[in-house]
Amino acid sequence: MNRKDRLYALMERLRGGELHTAEAMAQDLGVSVRTIYRDMEVLAASGVPVEGARGYGYTARAAVTLPPLNLTDSELDALHIALAALGASDLEEHAAAARSLSAKIEAVLPEESGQPAAPFGFATDAFAGAARGFAHMPTIRAAIRARQKLRVTLENAPHDIRPLLLDYWGRVWTCVAWDETTSDFKRFALDKIEDIAPLPGLFVDEPGKRLSDWQAQG
Repeated sequence: MNRKDRLYALMERLRGGELHTAEAMAQDLGVSVRTIYRDMEVLAASGVPVEGARGYGYTARAAVTLPPLNLTDSELDALHIALAALGASDLEEHAAAARSLSAKIEAVLPEESGQPAAPFGFATDAFAGAARGFAHMPTIRAAIRARQKLRVTLENAPHDIRPLLLDYWGRVWTCVAWDETTSDFKRFALDKIEDIAPLPGLFVDEPGKRLSDWQAQG
């Protein structure tokens, strides 16, 4: 497992809210405890709400959700794409505009005393590649609304999916879907999509394949 995949795996584990020791996570992932300590530091620096300490254990607070801003879906997509793409670009004027927009969004985000704010839309190098996935958001959003099946390619393997949910957590956008290729639910990061295309068929709710069924597993 490479470092990026390991960080995603740790995020998935921590998001449940339970306390996990570095020793247990290291054993499950086949790495050293020192590596887990470094990974926790990377996650915290990237804006993932990690809590805990060495020798005690780690967990994560509930993800920060945006209050209503009266934005359309297309406007929200544009914000993420612009902030991710322009904020890290060499175009000084556009990068400055992205940071200004980020600051305005931060002004309406919930605050907790004693918790330093992490700039909205920006990430450390560990998750900088997540920006690539934002380009797929309009396609997935439209498919969720229309109940349109999609074919996504992940790690050179095509999957025919029923997209059910777009989820933002820990600086990463993910999609929850029913995977018809594996006959199971699948959650994947958008930046892992190598190719995406709508399929002719639509889908209807079926027992065992609905979003409520996936949520009941947690």
